[in-house]
Amino acid sequence: MRIEANLILFFWAFSIFSCLCFSVSSVNFGYRFHSSAIKAEQVKLPRKSSGTNKLYKTKYFTQILDHFNFNPKSYQKFQHRYLINDTYWGGPKKNSPIFVYTGNEGDIEWFAQNTGFMFDIAPHFQALLVFIEHRFYGKSIPFGGDKDVAYSNASTLGYLTSTQALADYATLIIDLKKNLTAVDAPVVVVGGSYGGMLASWFRLKYPHVAIGALASSAPILNFENITSPYSFNNIITQDFRSESENCYKVIKGSWKKIEDTGKQSGGLELLRKSFRICKNFIDVDVLESWLETAFAYTAMTDYPTPSNFLNPMPAYPVKQMCKAIDDPKSGNDTFAKLYGAASVYYNYSGTATCFNLAYSPDPHGLDMWSWQACTEMIMPTSGSNKESIFPENQWNYSRRAAGCKAFYGVHPRPNWITTEFGGHDIYRVLKRYGSNMIFFNGLRDPWSGGGVLKNISKTIVAIVAEQGAHHVDLRFATKDDPKWLRDVRQMEINIISDWISQYYHDLAHQS
Repeated sequence: MRIEANLILFFWAFSIFSCLCFSVSSVNFGYRFHSSAIKAEQVKLPRKSSGTNKLYKTKYFTQILDHFNFNPKSYQKFQHRYLINDTYWGGPKKNSPIFVYTGNEGDIEWFAQNTGFMFDIAPHFQALLVFIEHRFYGKSIPFGGDKDVAYSNASTLGYLTSTQALADYATLIIDLKKNLTAVDAPVVVVGGSYGGMLASWFRLKYPHVAIGALASSAPILNFENITSPYSFNNIITQDFRSESENCYKVIKGSWKKIEDTGKQSGGLELLRKSFRICKNFIDVDVLESWLETAFAYTAMTDYPTPSNFLNPMPAYPVKQMCKAIDDPKSGNDTFAKLYGAASVYYNYSGTATCFNLAYSPDPHGLDMWSWQACTEMIMPTSGSNKESIFPENQWNYSRRAAGCKAFYGVHPRPNWITTEFGGHDIYRVLKRYGSNMIFFNGLRDPWSGGGVLKNISKTIVAIVAEQGAHHVDLRFATKDDPKWLRDVRQMEINIISDWISQYYHDLAHQS
């Protein structure tokens, strides 16, 4: 059963934010591919009014279904959502810049609300801010906005691709600039995670639309025969081991103890009580996935300030997990130590009374990443070696392909992304035809192993932060941000300023 569970671990490893748990399904490999959040049964608290959203206005653009064919179905339309903030925009007469966020695999409002960097720098640049939703996510659903139809089979989901999404963005941006009489306004695209990958690819594919791209924590090299499938879990291991050798050893040794306990008479009940699992469902493999998820996402979002992106968490949550594991009050009780660590991720607010492993909500609309991970986004991340805090496991493409065939009836195309966008020998290739790109990576982020970690040219720059986590640079600035993070953001501002200044110089020279 453990092998079957590993078949789908790639889904939680890269919706870059999505699948936080798995639930039982009739699919023959044990679980369904699902992007979801674990449900915690909570103490009921009074609700607070969210008030009016002042960050952006919601708009819709009539988008074409298929940009690359001319058959009758290609001309179907759908309503494509984007968010806009013109509070600080200098306007079209000044050709003030437009900063566009290339939407990820989820509801665009969630990403906009967690990309404070764009709002923070808008006054300095007098920039218009636009956040474009990715097709098939949030409210940008083709086929009349009906998810039951759009998600029904491979014939409809076949229009969910990165290339179609990039064409969506280009079409929308060009039309928006025309409508705003801002045809000459420079555009800079920004994205984090998968959105960062899209931003970098957009700059390569549509250089006439965007003058530059900030790609934060964008693992554009995390594909077969480029990045080791062990890289992801090796970085998570190092994150925890760097905090405490004992913390590392407790986690590493816990999996066998959980499995041995589950096989004993009354063992499942002991596990249920130890980890405060709700009474409706308990399973060893799902419990282990639940714990692995907590460790992986905590490493990914090991931010230096408190956050509420995936779940409410304290500053430096990996350190807090290891403090819980090293707490002498738990004695030699491994399960108590693990529960304390998991609570940093799942229950830092302290409101949960039990955790429902059988419940799989999708609060941010991430579910269809599973389709992308079964078609073109084949990113090997599940390898675990002898030193890993996770059980040993080998990346197995055949197992993934079999699961995708069983679930969606499709065969993955593992080489398509590198064929379409490149990746092999990137340091040699990009310097010859790319320009104006920033790649930020924090080395505590498991995805940094698949990122661009050194400068490619004078205009394709890598900014690497040893203590950085997943697109931490794009978060709202706070008074508690460490100096290294403030410096990273200032470097990004300076580089973007240079791009825009050069654009204005060229525009004036051309005139």
